[in-house]
Amino acid sequence: MHARSRRSVGNLPAELTSFVGRRHELAEAKRRLSAARLVTLTGAGGVGKTRLALRVAADVRRAFPDGVWLVELADLGDPHLLPSTVATALGLRGTGDQSAGLAEYLEDKQVLLVLDNCEHVADECATLVAKLLAVSAGLRVLATSRHTLHVEGEHILHVEPLPVPGDEDTGASPVEAVTLFAERAAAVSPGFELTPDNRAAVIRICRRLEGIPLAIELAAVRLRVLSVDQLVERLDDRLGLLTSRPLGAKPRPRTLEAAIGWSFELCTPAEQRMWAQASVFPGGFDLDAAEHVCAPRETDGDSALDVVAGLLDKSVISRRNGTFGRHAWYRMLETVREYGGAKLAEADDEPGVRARQARYYAGLARRYRSEGFGPQQVEWLDRLRREHPNLRSVLEHCLATPERAGHALDIAASLWNFWYGGGLVPEGCRYLRRGLELCGERTITRARALYGMAFLAIQTGAPHTELLAELAELAEEFDDERLRAGRAECAGMAAFFTGDLQGGAELLERALAGYRTAGDALLVFDTLILLAAARFFLDDPRGAAAAEEALALTERHQARWSRGYALWAVAIHRWRAGEPRRAAELLREAVALRLTDRTLLAFLVEALAWCHSSEGAHDRTARLLGGSHAVWRLSGARVGEMSPYQGFDEQCATLARKALGDEEFDAAFAAASRFGLDEVVRYALGEKPAQAAKAARTSEPGGLTRRQREIAELVARGMTNKEIAAGLVLSGRTVEGHVENILVKLGLTSRAQVASWLAGQPRRPA
Repeated sequence: MHARSRRSVGNLPAELTSFVGRRHELAEAKRRLSAARLVTLTGAGGVGKTRLALRVAADVRRAFPDGVWLVELADLGDPHLLPSTVATALGLRGTGDQSAGLAEYLEDKQVLLVLDNCEHVADECATLVAKLLAVSAGLRVLATSRHTLHVEGEHILHVEPLPVPGDEDTGASPVEAVTLFAERAAAVSPGFELTPDNRAAVIRICRRLEGIPLAIELAAVRLRVLSVDQLVERLDDRLGLLTSRPLGAKPRPRTLEAAIGWSFELCTPAEQRMWAQASVFPGGFDLDAAEHVCAPRETDGDSALDVVAGLLDKSVISRRNGTFGRHAWYRMLETVREYGGAKLAEADDEPGVRARQARYYAGLARRYRSEGFGPQQVEWLDRLRREHPNLRSVLEHCLATPERAGHALDIAASLWNFWYGGGLVPEGCRYLRRGLELCGERTITRARALYGMAFLAIQTGAPHTELLAELAELAEEFDDERLRAGRAECAGMAAFFTGDLQGGAELLERALAGYRTAGDALLVFDTLILLAAARFFLDDPRGAAAAEEALALTERHQARWSRGYALWAVAIHRWRAGEPRRAAELLREAVALRLTDRTLLAFLVEALAWCHSSEGAHDRTARLLGGSHAVWRLSGARVGEMSPYQGFDEQCATLARKALGDEEFDAAFAAASRFGLDEVVRYALGEKPAQAAKAARTSEPGGLTRRQREIAELVARGMTNKEIAAGLVLSGRTVEGHVENILVKLGLTSRAQVASWLAGQPRRPA
């Protein structure tokens, strides 16, 4: 083989469009490339692996005197031609064993090979790369692939979509997906700018496209003929819309649909079926769900785990940690899932998959009801929150399919206190109402649903009389003590909330006896809490005993979520007994559990306001009342608006107004009523705001470490990385990493900006 002139130091293409964002990924890829000899960028089609690889390669080219060489493999049809394709990219000519010739040529070279789109020739790439790395100590390989190469020593960096604006985006700082859309839009529609008038539409586009760079770029091209608002309207049919290819594009997948379709063709038949079947999980899934809903055929010879591993390997799904029992959780990008849904419809397999899914979630909901008052209580809640999109999908599908409406009613009824504790009261009511309308047969499931519907309706102030009347009939028809107790509990709660404290307490006592007979620990606990509250407002000392029993029950069952309610019940009785400081301690202990139950948080913050009012801390009282108002609004429940709770709030507000004056009280209340949940929790606990706390822990401004501050000062003097490394006795790569981290932390884009930033900072003491 003969190499071409060394004057050429690579074949990286010039960037035709701007590179947007990816600062953290760039830094991480370069860090890994400095430590490992093979780095593979994985991710779904269209996510930007190639573009990131090219930018990384361009940034590090000075470290490879023999060149940085791009080898494009997308159009390689015959895997046996891989060695010659690499040789051609390197400018080598020769005959015979090309892999041997490559090894010989690279043996003493310092080269970076960028192997782009390896997935369809992954095995051949793995073999060749392993051979070349073994003979050339100076070789580094940066690969892009939808799945890993499985070469010893391979470092994997999964490339995610670009960040998109959150729900509370204010437009104060750019978000990468929006910036990309705006820059590409300006390129095809001269004069396009991001303005207050079009920002909301652009944000919606970026969210719908989930930050996928290729999808965003293809969408932006449509602004040649569509307005932003028209584009938003057509995104529902995005897979059909984004199909054109720019002039001069190579015969590689350039549209999102083609990219996804190509991934599909690379899958085995079993993987293709699971991809299609798993499309029924909009929120993602775990292995348990895959085994029950997307089980492979016996003829496949692979287990569900094998197929999931294959899809994960091919970046069709991505893995998230931290679901029920610490199992892994798998998700598809929405566009990938939609493609699978289309394939599921084509295969005429959807009815069977949906039927298995309905049975699976009915069983899951019943398990939650039976296991939800125990050591895994919070884990169950976390699981259901993660499953929430799937639960919605299943319920909607079942309610739209008459023969499966019973599954919907069963699921919704079993989850009654998830709807309550998850701040989903109106949603739970809606599913239960629709299920009851569709399922008129008088069954135990209907009776359970009537109880759940009545419980939630009372929380929102909705009509419930007819529900309780039918529940009473079914309780007698089935001679079921638990149902009788449920009717008494709901009736007692309704009486309590409407001011009939004595009547409510008597009904709750009857319910408590029935639940004790039925042996239902969860409902015994719930009724103890309600009874403790009713007796609190009656100034009945027996309420404290009910609260203490409830707390002991949570300790016995290790039910952490329920413990928050028990602490509240004990605390309000301590407050009523003239112990506001002890009560506040208990309330803060409950807040510090940081449970996701918004209704509970509202109760806790409200009661804290009562405690601080008793201590004369009127400004804090006003803010806590405002914070509880904010949380009640987010919870969907209306208990906080009902008598007799409102009476105590009004008393505290009156005292605070008298002490502070109307203007100051209203300002404090309004400021806290705009808090988010995290801010409410921090304020209730007396913590500093997150940013202030972070700054207090940081030894240097900007979040820099002392070493980074030292290097920043040297950068500001105009010193190169090499000069800094020599002066501080560090390696060049260590300094490069520090400089990259400094720019990331300070939100800067160039070394020149570091001097300006430092000029605005206080001088350090000598």
